[in-house]
Amino acid sequence: MRRRERARRATRTATLLAVVLGGAGVTHFLRPRGYDRIVPDALPARITTLASGAAELGIAAGLLVPSTRRSAGWAAAALFLAVFPANLKMANDLLDSPRSTRGMRLGSVLRLPLQAPLVAWAVRVGRHAPKR
Repeated sequence: MRRRERARRATRTATLLAVVLGGAGVTHFLRPRGYDRIVPDALPARITTLASGAAELGIAAGLLVPSTRRSAGWAAAALFLAVFPANLKMANDLLDSPRSTRGMRLGSVLRLPLQAPLVAWAVRVGRHAPKR
């Protein structure tokens, strides 16, 4: 693959990751209650929800700027790892709840291994971003 083509592909990949993170970040502010419920009990729920939403928006913005893309990619990988305990809590809560449907339970459990490709995607963006 030519260098220019690789650069375009890396930009598209980073832009798509920015859209995913930006969308998730916005939902933290529009519908915080759903996120508050999955924050581990040791942390203050609303502050953690808003902070993680702000982090997602900041990282998304960093991914769109070539000079900050490398560090933003690594920050996205760290964020995906940092929110994994919330995903675990959500799965555990849904598995324990008699009110959750089979689909909700299945979805929450299947979501857990999907965190690994997100981390890998963010690492790839950070690794392939231009050094500036």
